[in-house]
Amino acid sequence: MSLLRTTALAGAVLIALPGVAAAQSVLQINSSLPEGSFAHVFLQEYETRLEAATGGAIDVQIFMGNTLGSEEDVLAGLGLGTHQASLSASAVAQINPRTAIFDLPYLFEDRAAVQTFAASPAGEMLAEGFEGTGMVLAAMWDNGFRQITNDVRPIVVPADLEGLKIRTPTSRQRVEMFNTLGANATPLSFGEVYSALDQGVIDGQENPAQIVESARLYEVQAYMSLSNHVYLPTFLVFGEPYLAGLEPDLRDAVMTVAAEVAPWTFEWGDTTDAEVVAALADRIAINEIDFAAFQAAAAPLYESPTFVDVIGADMIAATRDALGIQ
Repeated sequence: MSLLRTTALAGAVLIALPGVAAAQSVLQINSSLPEGSFAHVFLQEYETRLEAATGGAIDVQIFMGNTLGSEEDVLAGLGLGTHQASLSASAVAQINPRTAIFDLPYLFEDRAAVQTFAASPAGEMLAEGFEGTGMVLAAMWDNGFRQITNDVRPIVVPADLEGLKIRTPTSRQRVEMFNTLGANATPLSFGEVYSALDQGVIDGQENPAQIVESARLYEVQAYMSLSNHVYLPTFLVFGEPYLAGLEPDLRDAVMTVAAEVAPWTFEWGDTTDAEVVAALADRIAINEIDFAAFQAAAAPLYESPTFVDVIGADMIAATRDALGIQ
């Protein structure tokens, strides 16, 4: 079932399926994130809704912190039938390069744009990129936007990044992005970030606002600019062998409820972001950016081989069309 069809079915009222409660099917879902994380919250919501929709015919079992194996091993196991489902983020780009569309900066202005993409031909194209991998994309759920912090000045326009040493993950795309915008991209493991900021080895970093709070980066940073420069969703994927072993009604419920939960996760993300930013307001100076100026400055990256050769020119073109970006 395609992502678009599951999205279209998301509004359907689900009821307990007759005659299946006696033959309970176990559904084990893996996530690399810990208990209590946003991913755990989302999976618990899915568990509640799916078990209710199937009258208990499916027993959802959630495994956080990669307790079923490494994320890569679980994803590989989906096609082999040794694993059933995974809620993953950037790791799926190694399997379906089209999902790296989310590495392009300033593509999604807000979560509404992400949902517009998911319901568009571009979202269909992304889902089709899983064909032949042994897995099926059920839905894209929220993850969040990354923000820029630094200890020198507020970042409002790209020129404000000039000369700043900004920590990035060890990602070719992220390094090229910040260098193109004028910063001095400095890849570091996250475990080194706090001390590097504290010692002035780097001027700033980029992460979701929740990380700024939970990692106490506000203690060593003066400014947080709500740049929303990269959005990354989580992908709920199921193994084809698992889906093939389900009765048709149960298979439809598994996919439909996943799509039904998607808008709820985006609403949860918006609300949680607002709460986190409000909590940080007394600890760090917060400002908005000139989104259009950054989007224009990042335009050359849409032609860069670092991005195009991985994502595909057709995927980029379809996404820009879906979002109305010239």
